[in-house]
Amino acid sequence: MAWAALSCGTIGVMGRLEQAVERGRAGNVVVLTGAGVSAESGIPTFRGPEGYWTVGSEVYHPQQMATQSAFSRMPDEVWAWYLWRRGVCLDAGPNPAHEAIARLETELGERFVLLTQNVDGLHIRAGNSLGRTYQIHGNIDFMRCASQCCNDLFPIPARFDGFDAEQALTDDDRAALVCPPCGGPTRPHVLWFDECYDEPLFRFESSLRRAAEADLVVSVGTSGATNLPNQVMRLAATTGAAIIDVNSSDNPFAALARSVPVGAAIEQTACAALPDLCARLADRA
Repeated sequence: MAWAALSCGTIGVMGRLEQAVERGRAGNVVVLTGAGVSAESGIPTFRGPEGYWTVGSEVYHPQQMATQSAFSRMPDEVWAWYLWRRGVCLDAGPNPAHEAIARLETELGERFVLLTQNVDGLHIRAGNSLGRTYQIHGNIDFMRCASQCCNDLFPIPARFDGFDAEQALTDDDRAALVCPPCGGPTRPHVLWFDECYDEPLFRFESSLRRAAEADLVVSVGTSGATNLPNQVMRLAATTGAAIIDVNSSDNPFAALARSVPVGAAIEQTACAALPDLCARLADRA
């Protein structure tokens, strides 16, 4: 991808983009990723029609299934939905955008942090470190105690790999989905719509702190529909960070990137834009 193409064909945008990249080369970089990054690996976006789920004769929207309320009423059905989604994630692989972000962490080291809304774990599989990857909505490959006896995360057993959309939980399945310390039921390690961010599980305060310290924030493939990403972006703008938004669709963060003194919106997919952009940030292009 030529650097001129990233300018979207205008000198003004290219100049603002160059300024933003210079900020990142010299300072702290925060990368914020959303569903648009994983969509290019074949993972359906959460709000897409592929996520709908049928329980008996009733069809549930993902935003109905992904709640503590639904889990308390029908834990088997919610677990089955997440186990099926986990299988979709396991069948996918990191794409060039994931790989570019992983290389950027290697180049920038302590100056880099990744905040991801994606629960699929593809950033970790691409090579990003757990220490510098804040999985602010959780990771679908893990479970934790439903009664909160502890905040420890436990890998979902491999017996559930390839869980089919038509499967129902068996007694053996339920026995495998128990909390090792207390023996009680577990739940998927994800942030549900009727829950709040916190620091121990979802790095809330750490994310805001890194946003406040950022010289450049790059948002990629996110619709700007959730709370913490919005706080991160507004805080970065308030503290004077440069902002680059990468998204093939217009979104609130693109408008923010155009409004700050140093920023630009790249109207391309993550795979089209990030390999070259990350190479520029690492000063290797």
